[in-house]
Amino acid sequence: MVKQKLWLVGLVWSCILIVMAGCNKEQSDSNADDEKVNVVTTIAQIGEPLSVIGGDRIEVESLMGPGVDPHAYNATQGDIATIEEADLVFYNGLDLEANMIEIFNEIGQSNPVLAIAETVPEEALIEETDGAVDPHIWFNLDLWQDALDSAVEELKEYSPEDAEYLEENKQEYFAKIDEVKQDAEKLKDIPEDQRILVTAHDAFGYFGEMHDLEVVGLQGLSTEDEIGVSDINDTIATVEEHEVPAIFVETSVNQDSIQAVIEGAEDKGLDLELGGELFSDAMGEPGTEEGTYLGMYRHNVNTIYEALTEGND
Repeated sequence: MVKQKLWLVGLVWSCILIVMAGCNKEQSDSNADDEKVNVVTTIAQIGEPLSVIGGDRIEVESLMGPGVDPHAYNATQGDIATIEEADLVFYNGLDLEANMIEIFNEIGQSNPVLAIAETVPEEALIEETDGAVDPHIWFNLDLWQDALDSAVEELKEYSPEDAEYLEENKQEYFAKIDEVKQDAEKLKDIPEDQRILVTAHDAFGYFGEMHDLEVVGLQGLSTEDEIGVSDINDTIATVEEHEVPAIFVETSVNQDSIQAVIEGAEDKGLDLELGGELFSDAMGEPGTEEGTYLGMYRHNVNTIYEALTEGND
């Protein structure tokens, strides 16, 4: 009987020790999560690169996922709570997230909030004739490095003990951006008279500027802009004049306007193809190559190159 009692006592203590070990592990994991810098971004073009650069030192959440149009996005109550709980908040700025500016201004009074595109030198920005500034600077690889560098500097200031780690990762990541830039040189092989990129809205101005392409967007800088019959007819006239072989839809923009151009071109006897789908204001699904900034950019380069050089090899 005594041996049985001792055995039961030993079993109880073993169970207690196992439970305590589990609790300690959970507590340790929780502490590790608490030590990470909690970063919230609007678009994944900011969030995904920062998650690579920050590694295991930061936790990044992007509010706007695949197929989401930041021009028209309205923050939910959950988004506002997420932003308020963040250690650092990064958004593009230049009116890309036009419906969220008041939220950022208010939260920025008490928490670090940075519009990274607005840290780029003003003279490097594309300004339209009506004075509006093109916010899509992630399509200029050099400018996006500058913008991301501003975000990394903010992270260093918030967490100085991680500064060396962040700088080393940033340099490695920027070297990969330079590789993409080198790969994109093939766009210059597109026949000169067909170096015209026609898309649903004017999101590729910086892309065209960097890679020497003329860009035609049916809508203006924002997807909120109206498209008229004259816009469609003018685009068809451009396609006809330059014998453009293909035009492109965007993953975050309604495809109707591009389809209208294709149908109008067919009515005039033009051979115009749908060149494929480009990522403009949103990236691909997480876990895919197009769900990364570098992969999204490469996808666009390859899609444009293949469509506009078809039949000219």
